[in-house]
Amino acid sequence: MAEQQQFYLLLGNLMSPDNNIRKQSEEAYDNIPGQTKITFLLQAIRDVACAEEVKTMAAVLLRRLLSSSFEEIYPGLTVDMQTAIKTELVTSIQTEASPNIRKKVADIAAELCRNLIGGWGGGRNFPGIFGNQQQHYMDVIKRMLVQCMQDQDNPQIRTLAARAAASFVLSNEGNAALLKHFSDLLPGILQAVNESCYQGDDSVLKSLVEIADTAPKYLRPNLEATLQLSLKLCADTNLTNMQRQLALEVIVTLSETAAAMLRKHTAIVASIPQMLAMMVDLEEDEEWAMADELEDDDFDSNAVAGESALDRIACGLGGKIVLPMIKQHIMTMLQNPDWKYRHAGLMALSAIGEGCHQQMEAILNEIVSFVLLFCQDPHPRVRYAACNAIGQMATDFAPTFQKKFHDKVISALLQTMEDQTNPRVQAHAAAALINFTEDCPKSLLVPYLDSLVQHLHVIMAAKLQELVQKGTKLVLEQVVTSIASVADTAEEKFVPYYDLFMPSLKHIVENAVQKELRLLRGKTIECISLIGLAVGKEKFMPDASAVMQLLLKTQTDFNDLEDDDPQISYMISAWARMCKILGKEFQQYLPVVMGPLMKTASIKPEVALLDTQDMENMSEDDGWEFVNLGDQQSFGIKTAGLEEKATACQMLVCYAKELKEGFVEYTEQVVKLMVPLLKFYFHDDILLWEYLGLRVRVAAAESMPLLLECARVRGPEYLTQMWHFMCDALIKAIGTEPDSDVLSEIMHSFAKCIELMGEGCLNNEHFEELGGILKGKLEEHFKNQELRQAKRQDEDYDEGVEETLQDEDENDVYILTKVSDILHSVFSSYKEQVLPWFEQLLQLVVQLICPSRPWADRQWGLCIFDDVVEHCSPSSFKYADYFLRPMLQSLCDTSPEVRQAAAYGVGVMAQYGGDNYRPFCTEALPLLVGVIQSPESKVKENVNATENCISAVGKVMRFRPECANVNEILPHWLSWLPLNEDKEEAVHTFDFLCDLIESNNPIVLGPDNANLPKIFQIIAEGVANESVKSEDACSKRLANVIRQVQGSGGLWTQCVSTLNEKQQKAVQDLLTA
Repeated sequence: MAEQQQFYLLLGNLMSPDNNIRKQSEEAYDNIPGQTKITFLLQAIRDVACAEEVKTMAAVLLRRLLSSSFEEIYPGLTVDMQTAIKTELVTSIQTEASPNIRKKVADIAAELCRNLIGGWGGGRNFPGIFGNQQQHYMDVIKRMLVQCMQDQDNPQIRTLAARAAASFVLSNEGNAALLKHFSDLLPGILQAVNESCYQGDDSVLKSLVEIADTAPKYLRPNLEATLQLSLKLCADTNLTNMQRQLALEVIVTLSETAAAMLRKHTAIVASIPQMLAMMVDLEEDEEWAMADELEDDDFDSNAVAGESALDRIACGLGGKIVLPMIKQHIMTMLQNPDWKYRHAGLMALSAIGEGCHQQMEAILNEIVSFVLLFCQDPHPRVRYAACNAIGQMATDFAPTFQKKFHDKVISALLQTMEDQTNPRVQAHAAAALINFTEDCPKSLLVPYLDSLVQHLHVIMAAKLQELVQKGTKLVLEQVVTSIASVADTAEEKFVPYYDLFMPSLKHIVENAVQKELRLLRGKTIECISLIGLAVGKEKFMPDASAVMQLLLKTQTDFNDLEDDDPQISYMISAWARMCKILGKEFQQYLPVVMGPLMKTASIKPEVALLDTQDMENMSEDDGWEFVNLGDQQSFGIKTAGLEEKATACQMLVCYAKELKEGFVEYTEQVVKLMVPLLKFYFHDDILLWEYLGLRVRVAAAESMPLLLECARVRGPEYLTQMWHFMCDALIKAIGTEPDSDVLSEIMHSFAKCIELMGEGCLNNEHFEELGGILKGKLEEHFKNQELRQAKRQDEDYDEGVEETLQDEDENDVYILTKVSDILHSVFSSYKEQVLPWFEQLLQLVVQLICPSRPWADRQWGLCIFDDVVEHCSPSSFKYADYFLRPMLQSLCDTSPEVRQAAAYGVGVMAQYGGDNYRPFCTEALPLLVGVIQSPESKVKENVNATENCISAVGKVMRFRPECANVNEILPHWLSWLPLNEDKEEAVHTFDFLCDLIESNNPIVLGPDNANLPKIFQIIAEGVANESVKSEDACSKRLANVIRQVQGSGGLWTQCVSTLNEKQQKAVQDLLTA
C-alpha cells in the first residue's frame, strides 16, 4: 500500500511545473519494471479515492506504455496477469463515473486490441468493419451514406455521414473502381465541409485534407468545385485562422500529390493572392527590433502558414506555372507604402526560390538589384526581410549567386550589419552573410577578407562590451558564426587574422557560463574549432592545449547539462574537428570524450499513439512533436536529444575514419550501438522524424567498413567476430531500407566490407539471402521503369511530371550502380567459384544490355559483365553468347558511358580472359581505333570513353600481341598518350610504356632515340596532371627512364627544352619523390 501511495506521489510529480522535480520523477518512473508499472497504473485508474488528474495521467501513461513498449512487456506477463488486465479494463469501462476517464480507459482497451490483433500497425491490415462482405454490401453502404448526407433535419447526421464517407474513401484508396463508383458522394462531402465549418466544426475539412493527400484522384470529377470551396473558406475572415489554413492546406496538398492534375485548373491562380494576403497578416510590435531572444516561428499564424504554403506550392507546381502568376503581385506589394506588404513581398521571394529555381535564375540580376534596395528601407522588419531573401537566394542559387553578385551583396550586408539601433536586423544580416560565405568559392571571398574581418572584429568587440554591460547576446551569437563561416571558406588564407579573434573567443568560452549564454558558448566552441581546422595544425598548436583544457572542463560538466542544452551538439562536433586537426595526438583524449558521446548516441526516443485529448495534456514545449494520423489520432515523438543523437553518430564515424587502429579500444561498443541503428525507424512505415532518422541510419551504415579497418590490428579472429555481428543486419537492411539515399549508402558500405574481408566472409545462408535481395532490386528496377512509362500515358502527363519521372529514374539508376558495386566486391573476392550463385541473376543482367534498354541500364549491365570477365576467367567464357556481341556493338554506341564500359570490357578480355577471347580482341581493335580517331573523341563528354579505348588498345598489344599488328599500331598509340582523365587506365598505359622503353623497343624510341623528347613530354604531362602519383609502382620506373637520359648531356637538354615550366617542375618532382 505504501508503494502504491509513493507511486501516486510520483504521478503527481510528473505533472510538476518545476523542471527538476519533473526530470527526477521521469527518471524514477523509467526505472520501474514494465510489469510493475502496469499493475500500479491500473490500480491508480480504478482507485475511486484518487484525484482525477492523477487518474488521467495514469491512463495516458498506460496507453503510451502499450503503444510504445507492447512487445517488450506484454508477452512476458503470465496468462493470469494478461486476463486480469483485460478484466480490469472492461470493468472500468462499465463502472467508471467520470466520462473523461471512461473514454481514456476505452482508448487503452482499443490500444491493447490493436496490438493483440496484429502489431502496432495491425489496424491497417485486418479487415474493415464490413470484413469480406464489403463488396456484397457496396450499394447498401452507398445508399446509406447518401441518405444520411441528405438528412435535412439533422445537421449532425449530415456531418457524421460526410466523415464516414471520407473514411470509407480513404480506407479504399487503392481501389480505383470503388472510388469511381462512390464519386457522386463528393458533392455531399463538400457541402458538409462548408456547413460544418460555419458551425465551428472542422472535422470534415480535415477529412478533405486527408483525401487530397491520400486519394487525390477521387477529387478529379469535382476538382473545380473543391478548389473554389477551399478558396472561399480560405478568404473568409469570419472563420478561425486554423479553418482558413486547413482550407488552404487542401490546395497545397493537391499541388504535392496531384500536381499535373492541378496545373490544368485555372482556379489555382486565385490561390496565390490568397497566400500573399495571409502573409500580410502581421502585427505591429514596437519591441520587435530590440528582441534579444529569437522565438520559434508561430506556425499558427497566418503569415507563417501563407509563406509555408507558397514554398510548397512553388515546389509542387513548378516555376513555369507559379512565377508568371506571382511575379506582378510581388512587384506591386514591394511598392506598397504599408511595410507589411513590402515585408510579405520579400518573404514571398524567399519562399519561391527552390520551386521556381530555373525560371528565377534567368531573371536573377533584376531580382537581386531590386531586393538590395530594401536593405535601406525605412522599416526595420522590411530590412530584415531583405536580408532573409538574400540569405535564401545565396543558398538556393549557389554558387551562381555568389559569382555574379559578390561585390554588391557583401557590401550591402556589411552596411546592414552596422545597424546598431536594430539588433534583430543586424543579427539577420550576419545570418545572411553566413549563407553567402558557406557556398562561396574561396577565390571569390579572399579579396574581401580584409574588409570582412575588419567589420566582423569591430562588431564583435562592440557586442562583447554590450554583453558585459547589458547582457544582450543575439548579434554576438550570429557574428561568432559569421567569423566561423568566413574562416571555414577562406581556409589557410585566414591565418593572418587568427590572432585577432582567438583571444576573444577563448575569453567567451571561459566566461560565458550562465544558462542564458549556453547558445553563445556553444557557437563560440564551434567557431574556435572551425578556425583551428581552417588555419591548420601548425598555426593552431600554440592554442591547442588551452582550447583542449576548455573543452575538457565543459566535458567534465557534461553530465550536469540538461538534455536540451545547445552546447551538447556543438561540443560533439568540436571534438571531431579537434580530432581532424590533431590526428593521432587526439587519441589521448578519447577516454574523456567517448563516455558522453556514446551516451548521446544511445538516446532512445519516446513514442506514443495519442488521441486529441491526450495531445492537449502533452505540451510541445516538453519536446513532443506530433504527426496527424487522421481520425482524431496522432503519433507523438519526443524529439528532445534526437538532433544530438544524429550528430553523435556522425562523429563516431569521424573518429573511426581519422584514428583508424587508434580507435580499436572502442570498436566493440560502437559496433554494438551502430548495428541496431540500421533499423532506426518506428513500427511499420511511420519513420522517425524523417531527416534525423536518415542521418542516424546513414552514419550507422558508413561506420561498418571503418570499424572493420580499425579492428584489423586485433587480428583475423577478432575481425571475423565483428563482421559476423554486422553481416546479417547489413544484408537485411539492404532488403528492407525504404529510403533510396540511405539504401545506396548501406549497399556501398556492404560492398566495401566484402572487399575488406575477402573470400569466406559470406556463408551459404548469406549468399541465398543476398541473391534473393539483389534479384528483387533488379526486378524492381524493371518494374519501376514500366510504371514510369505508364505514367507517361496518363491524362495528366506534362513537362512537370516528366521532370519528376526523370528524378525517379536517376534514383533507380543510382541503386543499380550499387547492385553493380556489390557484385564487383563478390566477384573480386570469390572469383570463379561464385558463378553458380550469379546464375540466378544472369537473365536480369542480360536484360539490362538489350539494345532497347536506356543507356544507363546498358552501361551498368556491361560493367557487371566486365567484372565477370576480369575476375572469373577463363570460366566467364561460358556466358560469352549472352554478352560478347552486345559488348562489341556497344563500342560504337551513341552514349559515351556505354562505349566506356564496352572498351573496358575489351581491355580485361585481353588481360584476363584467356585464349577463347582472342578472335574477339582482333575484331575489337579496328572498332576501338575508330572511336579514338573520331573528330569528337577528345571533347569533354567523350574523353573518358576515348581514354578507355586507348587503354584497351594498349592491353591488346601488351597481353595479346598475336591479335594485333603491334608495329603498325604502336606509333599511333604513342601519339594518343598521355591519358589525363581516367587515372586508373593511365597507370596501365604508363606500365606498358615502361615495358616498351626498358626493352628498348625501336619503334617507341625511334631511330637514334628521336622519340625521347616526345616520351619525356608524355611522362611530364602525366605527372603534372597527377595521372601518375608517387605511390604508383610505375612512377619509380618512369623516374629511372628520366635518370638514364639525365646522364647523356645533349639529349637531356634537348628533352627538357621541349617542356613548359609546369612540366619541368613535374619532372623534378618525379626525380625527388
